[in-house]
Amino acid sequence: MRMIFSQLPTTVRASPASGNSPAPGNPLRHFPFLPLQSLNLLFLLLLPAPQGNSAMDKPKTFYIGGVLSTTSTAQAFTMEAQLIDYGHLYLPKNVSLYDSTQIMDSNPIKTAIIVCNKLIKERVYAIIVSKPESGDLSPASVSYTAGFYHIPVLGISSRDSAFSDKNIHVSFLRTVPPYSHQADVWVELLKHFQYRQIVFIHSSDTDGRSLLGRFQTRAQDMDNDDQEVKVMVEKVEEFEPGQESYSTVIDHLKECQARVYFLYATRQDAEKIFTDAASQNMTGTGYAWIVTEQALKSKNIPNGTLGLQLTRSQDEKAHIHDALHILARALAKLYEEEEEVEEAPSNCNSSGSIWKTGRKLFKYIREQKLEDGRTGNVAFDAMGDRLFAEYKVINVQPTNTGVKELVAVGNYSYSNETGGMLLTMEDSKIIWPGGNREKPTGVMIPTHLKVLTIVERPFIEHMNNTSGCDREHGWVSCPEYVYNSNSSNINAIGSKFCCKGYCMDLLERLSQKCNFTYDVYLSLDGDYGSLERNNVTGKQEWTGLIGELVAERADLIVAPLTINPERAQVMEFSKPFKYQGITILQKRQPRASQLVSFLQPFKPTLWVLVLVSVKVIAVCLYLLDRFSPFGRYNLDHGDAGDEDSLNLTAAIWFAWGVLLNSGIGEGTPRSFSARVLGMVWAGFAMIIVASYTANLAAFLVLDKPQTSLTGINDPRLRNPMENFTYATVKGSSVDMYFRRQVELSNMYRTMEGKHFKNPELAIDAVRNGSLKAFIWDSSRLEYEAARDCDLITAGELFGRSGYGVGLQKGSPWADQITLAILDFHESGYMENLDNKWILSSEEDDICNEKDNNSPATLGLENMRGVFILVGAGIVGGIGLILIEIIYHKHKMRKVKRSEAAKNAISRWKGTVQKRRTLREGREKHKRNSNKPNGTSIGGNIHNSLSLSFDNLTRSSRESRWQRVTHLVRPRSTASGICNSPQTPRYLRSLPSTEFLRMMDSTSKHPQSPISPLNFDFDRKRRRNRPNSPDLLRGGSPDLVKKDLVAQSPPQYSCSDYAPVSTEGWVPPFESVPCPPPPPRKRLKSYSGAYLAGAGSSLSPPPYRKQYANNSYSVNKEIV
Repeated sequence: MRMIFSQLPTTVRASPASGNSPAPGNPLRHFPFLPLQSLNLLFLLLLPAPQGNSAMDKPKTFYIGGVLSTTSTAQAFTMEAQLIDYGHLYLPKNVSLYDSTQIMDSNPIKTAIIVCNKLIKERVYAIIVSKPESGDLSPASVSYTAGFYHIPVLGISSRDSAFSDKNIHVSFLRTVPPYSHQADVWVELLKHFQYRQIVFIHSSDTDGRSLLGRFQTRAQDMDNDDQEVKVMVEKVEEFEPGQESYSTVIDHLKECQARVYFLYATRQDAEKIFTDAASQNMTGTGYAWIVTEQALKSKNIPNGTLGLQLTRSQDEKAHIHDALHILARALAKLYEEEEEVEEAPSNCNSSGSIWKTGRKLFKYIREQKLEDGRTGNVAFDAMGDRLFAEYKVINVQPTNTGVKELVAVGNYSYSNETGGMLLTMEDSKIIWPGGNREKPTGVMIPTHLKVLTIVERPFIEHMNNTSGCDREHGWVSCPEYVYNSNSSNINAIGSKFCCKGYCMDLLERLSQKCNFTYDVYLSLDGDYGSLERNNVTGKQEWTGLIGELVAERADLIVAPLTINPERAQVMEFSKPFKYQGITILQKRQPRASQLVSFLQPFKPTLWVLVLVSVKVIAVCLYLLDRFSPFGRYNLDHGDAGDEDSLNLTAAIWFAWGVLLNSGIGEGTPRSFSARVLGMVWAGFAMIIVASYTANLAAFLVLDKPQTSLTGINDPRLRNPMENFTYATVKGSSVDMYFRRQVELSNMYRTMEGKHFKNPELAIDAVRNGSLKAFIWDSSRLEYEAARDCDLITAGELFGRSGYGVGLQKGSPWADQITLAILDFHESGYMENLDNKWILSSEEDDICNEKDNNSPATLGLENMRGVFILVGAGIVGGIGLILIEIIYHKHKMRKVKRSEAAKNAISRWKGTVQKRRTLREGREKHKRNSNKPNGTSIGGNIHNSLSLSFDNLTRSSRESRWQRVTHLVRPRSTASGICNSPQTPRYLRSLPSTEFLRMMDSTSKHPQSPISPLNFDFDRKRRRNRPNSPDLLRGGSPDLVKKDLVAQSPPQYSCSDYAPVSTEGWVPPFESVPCPPPPPRKRLKSYSGAYLAGAGSSLSPPPYRKQYANNSYSVNKEIV
């Protein structure tokens, strides 16, 4: 039955004039000819049992209710709904959109009953409500009733800020902005006109407070976006609405310096305020009034006032059009995206369950955005309030007839280019109060200021004003300031003084930059001010300079005034003109001399390592030179003596000599590896000695006092002792700093009762020793320490802050002075002031020798590179000696191979020569058998042996002990046995007969170089015979030690050389002993002379004589 009725054509919509007519869309209205009982029976027979909608069975009809103020708006509502339904603009074709409208009653209770009985009963999905002409809270009843079931309510004219509270109006939205949104336009007007200081006047109702809160939020956002634009609300004046007079409010406004007033009030209250303001001449030239829409409707609004007017705020038909299109879009979105769409609630008598679809629909409505609406760009914020509402800026201008005219001079609308709201103004059309076309300054700024300062060097120095102040040298008149005096009474001052210093130069430059004049007053007690309880009033009040500024008895404080949170709550500060911190001043303690001061440059670990390095290097040098093939130990005795070798003692002496830079005589390394290590050690010694010398000078000259404090964490401060006192100035910023810091509470309690009245007294106490430490600003203490050698600053800075110029809260000079100080920093003027008054002075160099900057003690981490260098030198030396040993072995193998080849050739030559000698010997023996030197035994030479020098090998002839005589030795021959000549192996190295003859002291022929020598093979070997070869074993090195003069030897003929008999002392061949070892020393000069021949200029050895026939003899006595 329900489906049949839904398919029937609908011809009649709801009739808003009659409440008894059938409900719009009711299918029973198509059967008016049937009796009511018949219809009921038919309904009962055909209507199936009620079933809930399934997940896929979505509603095909949607009802939108309307509670409107007039019949015309209701008709416009119905027509717009039909256009959306017939045209299928948003919903699908099988879904219908119906409307149900009711006229709002002025009584909110009746309006709530209508909503329940007419709209909710018909299952409306949303309600559009307008504000009636009377009854300001009538829309609230609709919002309460529908909000209980989460049915969205869309207002088209309700602008009260109370509807933005979603705790009360859960599902309320509106196409008009609340009154508080006018604050957005006010902030844009401030930016446009560049007003920085205003007075805010508002009523104490919800709208007034909401407007103030939104204005402050927007102004803060503007400050964050543009740091150069800072809006300051000098005074917020709140009043109760409905009063008969507001003269008290006007009196409060007159005390402010700002001349720009923002007013939110109803039309009735605004008329009374304007009347009182006009009586105080506060609506004329120099003033600016900016008001809201309600105040703009007042009859006595001053000429030149600027106000706001919402575009199409009274056009309900345009708002209905935009509201219906927003709802249709939201329903289409809900129908399209949600799988389950529940029907709207239909009964107000039972609460039932929460309608979840209503919450979803509210979310979809809030997300909609209608860009081409009749009221502009329509959108909603999180609270459901209208966004992008357009305003007109209205200027109240007089006419010739005396009637005030509202002229639009600006527009606040949505811009597609920026994607936001944009304010456009026509300043040329504006007429300001007093009929002026020029914009007022908006503030009344005093140009003659009263400045307070305090005595504190080097910022402020003073002297008595006896004959006037010399301004050419920086002196400015600064009479003593008497507290609690009337600021208008100039005669209420104390003694006259002249002041100059850092702050005086800064003040003069600020006055020139900001264009003001001033009078300076000096406070001699040094009290900046602290928060103390007033015994008369019982309130906490500021004393000192800050108290005078808070009481508005002074305009500026130009002094070393530290910026801190406590002071910033009651006064304004400029940007810091000097940054500083807190430090500690104490008296310099005498340095304590130590007996081991010379050991301070190095730590004990480093000293031990240096001593160990000396021993290690000495041992390494000795070993490298000892085992190197090119060291002194492996040289011949003829090249180096024992005293020149590098033993262990000499190596230690060498290492210490290099380290201590002393002279080195004997015992230097000879091998290349040891010398490389010696060079590395010399570099190590140079670095160690240079580092020690430099650091020793630093310790001896720049040694800091041992008793100076290390800083704020020094145990003597944290754990105070009876004989160690410290303090600061009472009520100062340092005192407040210690009071704020919880971790410093123990220190604060310790020095709380020992505070001084001003810094001068505390510094004098440190000088005379009654105060051990004074905690104060670093700039002042560093200045004092630089000019008094008995004072020093201890520890690092802490509690960093800055000095700023103090001003009254809301002072119009704050921004100008801040900008001027920033400009001074950029231009370098503040740096020049630092150099002039703080850093530069004739006394700066007095205490330089007592500077407490002590160098750091050197340790292994500072010198480890040097030890690594020594280790690398040791490893390099070991590597080099290994290379030397390998090279020497390779060279010796080559020498042995060469010697073997030479020996083979010599043997072959010796064999050939031996045979020739034997043949010649036989022939010669036969011819000279009768000579006295000959030896013959019956022609048998079995027991006869002749010696031949040529039988010796080349290596034997070139042995060291024969080199002095091997050039001129005569030859001998030997006869073998059985006519076969043999030369025994043992006789190859025997000396020649000439040498034997020289050694024979019983020779029968002393003048003959040759004497016979018999060898008897049948007899046993005799020991210690004078002519035995054993005599050759001793004394051979002594032949070259004596300085002898050669004598001219006699002439001998060749016949004197004959074979020598060895009979009687030469044993058999098998038992002939080897010759004695050759002597170690050689005579290179004589050897070279004999090699040169007869033409040599050198004389023969002293023990050999040369004869005319070039024969030689030996002088026995010399030998």
